[in-house]
Amino acid sequence: MASSRTLCVSLLLLLLVSVSCSYATSRLSSDRVSAKPPLSQAERLIRSLNLSPKKPVNIIKGDVADFVPGKIVEKKFSFLGDSGPSIEDLGHHAGYYSLPHSKAARMFYFFFESRNKKDDPVVIWLTGGPGCGSELALFYENGPFHIGDRLSLTWNDFGWDQVSNILFVDQPTGTGFSYSSDDSDIPHDEKGVSNDLYDFLQEFFKAHPEFVKNDFYITGESYAGHYIPALASRVNQGNKQNQGIHINLKGFAIGNGLTNPAIQYPAYPDFALDNGIITKANYDDIKKLIPDCEKAAKTCETQGGESCGEAFGTCENIIGQILNIAPDINYYDIRKKCEGPLCYNFENVEILLNRDDVKSALGVGKDLEFVSCSSTVYEALNLDWMQNLEVGIPALLEDGIKLLVYAGEEDLICNWLGNSRWVQAMEWSGQKAFGTSPTVKFVVDGAEAGSLNSYGPLSFLKVYKAGHLVPMDQPKAALQMLKNWMRGNLTKTE
Repeated sequence: MASSRTLCVSLLLLLLVSVSCSYATSRLSSDRVSAKPPLSQAERLIRSLNLSPKKPVNIIKGDVADFVPGKIVEKKFSFLGDSGPSIEDLGHHAGYYSLPHSKAARMFYFFFESRNKKDDPVVIWLTGGPGCGSELALFYENGPFHIGDRLSLTWNDFGWDQVSNILFVDQPTGTGFSYSSDDSDIPHDEKGVSNDLYDFLQEFFKAHPEFVKNDFYITGESYAGHYIPALASRVNQGNKQNQGIHINLKGFAIGNGLTNPAIQYPAYPDFALDNGIITKANYDDIKKLIPDCEKAAKTCETQGGESCGEAFGTCENIIGQILNIAPDINYYDIRKKCEGPLCYNFENVEILLNRDDVKSALGVGKDLEFVSCSSTVYEALNLDWMQNLEVGIPALLEDGIKLLVYAGEEDLICNWLGNSRWVQAMEWSGQKAFGTSPTVKFVVDGAEAGSLNSYGPLSFLKVYKAGHLVPMDQPKAALQMLKNWMRGNLTKTE
């Protein structure tokens, strides 16, 4: 690749997450929302993201013969070309893991060793969607590089590889460069998602034993508000049962996530009114939709199955009404106007990653297309959307595994208010103490960059001047947040 390509991989991830937290990006039509959104809705969303994969998912037929379950194939690579550091000088890896509990699924990942020291924590980043590739975050948010015009890559001074050894994984199967020969390999619930990721982590640490002793953290955005707690519980369970390699799980962080929909959906009208998006009269009308949403969410929780699809449709009416009133708002960042159908343009990452020379450098077959956001994966997890993933978190807190929930204050889709409410409502031994904890300043470069509440292993951080994609909007604050949190002192100033 040309030496001018220095590196940038995060906006797509950002977009990815946005796709997740209520699928409001598809601009649902207001009064009537189908219980199960049609495939065309997901396809419209992907087109509106200025992403146009030729196929909705990578299903490569006839690829079973070479499939070796549980095997990792990895290679070093450099995006910097001849004038940059050599491959030997860079701890940049790309690889495929053959999922053992599948017919022929291969999970693609990037691994970037810390620019600082190898004993920095290992961090895994999960993008949302569901069905969007981790490369969106990698190039537009918190990866080592940023992608600019003419596909130029530049070093990201605030990449999270400054303080961690970081993994970006294309998951679930069918996302990004991950693929299978059988569409039945695409998981339909968090059990399937978390088991696949746990199997991957086991094999990853076998392939990289020098990192087994490092602290381990799970992070991500948007619909990863589902993935992250599920994976944290799976890792904790594996550790307790002495399954394979002990993963040194210390904490998990959810950014502008969708975690407890029954609490987060009713927060939409309050947030919209507080920020002048709707009028008091609008608010009074929209609030009438909340009882049906709460009832449907409860039915989903107790009955599961198709009732969860019905709950999704019922609750989406709330955000649909708000977007009808404010059709031009950027629902990922209410300070901005929506430019284009999805408010951001991330097409450069798709152009870059579908170049033959780039795919060759990454060990990706020429017949594979980078699928930025998969409508097939999105549809496969339709009944997972309204599931409450908060329920497993108290047990993790009681085991001393810390949680950071952070949210950019300008995001509507997975807004800070809804996230704050589910965190406050969560029942655990420290609930009362957390609820009465003082709100303190989060300071970056001597300036107030957010407000923080914390008690014991639980922290909630509202990030100022940031939307849905905090590492993109406030990269320096996001890096300091990660570093301080992992070191156990979010209030420390630099």
